[in-house]
Amino acid sequence: MAKTTPATLALTKAGVAFDLVSYDYDPGDERVGLQAASAIGESPARVFKTLMMEADGKPVCVLLPSDREASLKKVAALFGAKHAAMMTPPAAERLTGYHVGGISPLGQKRKVPTAVDATAQDFDAVFVNGGQRGLQAKLAPADLIRALDAKCADLLGK
Repeated sequence: MAKTTPATLALTKAGVAFDLVSYDYDPGDERVGLQAASAIGESPARVFKTLMMEADGKPVCVLLPSDREASLKKVAALFGAKHAAMMTPPAAERLTGYHVGGISPLGQKRKVPTAVDATAQDFDAVFVNGGQRGLQAKLAPADLIRALDAKCADLLGK
């Protein structure tokens, strides 16, 4: 498995300290974030999934704990939109340059407005996709937010 990806290059360029954790990716698992958390032995609350969404038709990136769902109303409001919806997998792949299951919020082909759920700040370190299936990057939440120039807000649904 390659350890250099657009995501790791973006972290290095931003001067962010991070560790990489590899695991056996299961292409048949529908809940990639939960599978990653289980495979690396971490709480799903610390392993953040990357959701590519649209707010009033404009692309946005949302990171939240892998065991939680986004509130579409909160996402829309945060980005000043009336509606939010998930992006189709083919559209997400074209936009980011990554394959579904390996979409990182870092090093995407096109920079889009990004938000990280506020629960990330409850931990000294969180995990996000490292830019390919089976690779997680562990880093401090403040560094993640800074590297992404992201908003930090409550994005969770019930």
